[in-house]
Amino acid sequence: MSDVSTGTDVAVRARGLTKSFGDGSPVFEGVDLSFRRGETTLLMGPNGSGKTVLLSCLAGGLRPSRGSISVFGDPPADGRTELVFMLQDGLAVDELSGRENAAFYTALHPGATDRWQEVADSLELDALDRRVADYSGGMRRKLELALTLSVDVPLYLLDEPTAALDPTTVERFHAMLDDLADAGRTVVATSHSPRDIRAADRLVFFGSDGIVADGEPDALREATPPVVVVEGGTTDDLRPVLREGRLFDTDAGRRGFLAAQADPEAVAERPGVRAIEVPTAPDVFNYYIHLQP
Repeated sequence: MSDVSTGTDVAVRARGLTKSFGDGSPVFEGVDLSFRRGETTLLMGPNGSGKTVLLSCLAGGLRPSRGSISVFGDPPADGRTELVFMLQDGLAVDELSGRENAAFYTALHPGATDRWQEVADSLELDALDRRVADYSGGMRRKLELALTLSVDVPLYLLDEPTAALDPTTVERFHAMLDDLADAGRTVVATSHSPRDIRAADRLVFFGSDGIVADGEPDALREATPPVVVVEGGTTDDLRPVLREGRLFDTDAGRRGFLAAQADPEAVAERPGVRAIEVPTAPDVFNYYIHLQP
């Protein structure tokens, strides 16, 4: 994969990155990635593709088996004051209240500020005096975001930041990402949610064999084939005109991707085909994650 980030615009650079655990099987292997200053990048992929492990390596919490990482020109361990890492469900202490967690974590990071209350209010997090053990999943995520986004650093590493959040809160969080970008901050986040695509400057899709796509959202959407929207039960006769003969059950109906050799006008006239449409964000996700072109 080519790397267009050079010079002083690079916030994070990973070269030949490989991470293995006990049995020696690599979680990922030979990853080359750079993240530019002021860029919001979304890492997307199925469970087990190594997104969280990669973030942990970038943060200095895990050491790669092979390869090198630099954070603003230094090894991750030397650059921890320049970043903050939110590991999903790994930040808040259950035995403490939300407010006590804030007091604890703001004393730990040199870049911490008292803005956590402002962020919590914006995300409509209440019950700050209750134990985190009694929080719902969405409340816990709001607290983790409040503790993380109130730290003033140039680099934010966020693991599944929108997991368990309702759509309204997701939109508020996206607005916060826009504010970070306007301030020149770098964000690298993992996600399983296609709705997060709208907040990203860049998408990196992981598959079973490593990175399968890397680019701007609009460019990747344009490279996604037209979508065949199918109705009815029997679709065997449509499989030859679908990429890999596959259909996806979505909120917008049963959808597949037009095969390269298929004529869209002819396919649109086939029985069982409701429409040929331009790809949506969920379609882009399904194409790169499941078909891995």
